[in-house]
Amino acid sequence: MNSHATADSAHEDVRLERYLAAERRYWQSTGSDPTEWFVRIGPAGARLRIQEVGAGDTVVHVHGTGGSGAYFAPLLAAMPGFRHLVIDRPGWGASEPIDFADRDYATIAEETLGAVMDGAGVERAHVVGASIGDLWALRFALAEPSRVERLVFLGGGPISPEIVVPPFIRLLRSPIGQLIVRLPERPGMFRKQLAGMGHAASLAAGRIGDEFVAWHGSLTRNTDWGRCERDMVRAIVDRDGFIDGLIPTPSELAALQAPVLMVVGTADPVGDMSIWRRFVAGLPSGELAAVADGGHVVWLDDPADVGARVAGFLRS
Repeated sequence: MNSHATADSAHEDVRLERYLAAERRYWQSTGSDPTEWFVRIGPAGARLRIQEVGAGDTVVHVHGTGGSGAYFAPLLAAMPGFRHLVIDRPGWGASEPIDFADRDYATIAEETLGAVMDGAGVERAHVVGASIGDLWALRFALAEPSRVERLVFLGGGPISPEIVVPPFIRLLRSPIGQLIVRLPERPGMFRKQLAGMGHAASLAAGRIGDEFVAWHGSLTRNTDWGRCERDMVRAIVDRDGFIDGLIPTPSELAALQAPVLMVVGTADPVGDMSIWRRFVAGLPSGELAAVADGGHVVWLDDPADVGARVAGFLRS
C-alpha cells in the first residue's frame, strides 16, 4: 500500500471514530447503550452493521434517508421489552457501501434483511420500516412471509403506486445532487430541512433536541452517506419517477400475509392521509394511526406515543 492510500485510510478511520463518538452520545441521551455486530451481504461481501438493544421478541428496524440506524433511538427508549435490531443500511453509518446497480433493488432488500435475521439466529421477527425503509420491510415480507410476524411502517414511503418521487430525492438524482452531498450541514440548515419534512411544530415546541441535531451533523460530515444514497437513488429513480417494479402492485399488496400498522404524521409531505387510508384499505389486515402535526420522521414528534402504539400492536 502506498503512502497516499495509507493516509487516506487513516483519515477515513478518524472520520468514522468522530461519527461513532457522536452516535454514542446520542444513544446515551436517550438512555440506551447498544452493542454492535456485523454480517456480510451482497456478492462482494460488504459488512453491514447492526446495533442491538434490549431483550424479548425480535424487532428489525430499517431506517430511511433521514439518518442511519441510530435515529430510531428515541423510539426504542419508549419500547422496552423487545430485542431491537437496528441496521445501518449499506453505505450509511458504519456499514460498507454496495453497488445498487448490479442487482434488482427488491432482491437487495430481501437478502439484506434475511442475512440480519440469520445473523441474529431468529427465524421469525417483527419488521419496522421508516420512509424507504418501509419498502425494504414490505418487500421482505412479500418475499419471505413465513419470517415476518408483524409489519410497521413509520411515515410515508414508496410503497403505494400513488406516491411520486419527493423533490429532494429528484434533486439528489440530478447533477445538482453531486453538490448537495458535499455541502457541510449546519444546524440552522438542518432545522429548516426538518421543518420542510413536517416537523415545524415540534421544533417550535422544543421536542426535537440539540442532541439529535448534533448527531445528524456528525453523520453528514464524517460519513459518506450522501454519495452512497445518491448512488442508490440513481438506481431506483429515472426521469419518469420510480423505476418499474419497485413499488408493489395492488395485487401484491392484497397477498400480504403479515398484519400492518402504519403511523403517519398529518404534516408528512410524503403522500397524504387520503393516500394512506386507501393504501391500508387495500391490505388484508391493516390499520392506520395519525399523529397530529407530526412530520416524516414521525416518532421524533412524540416518541412516547408512537412507541406505545407500535409496542401495543406488536404485542397484540
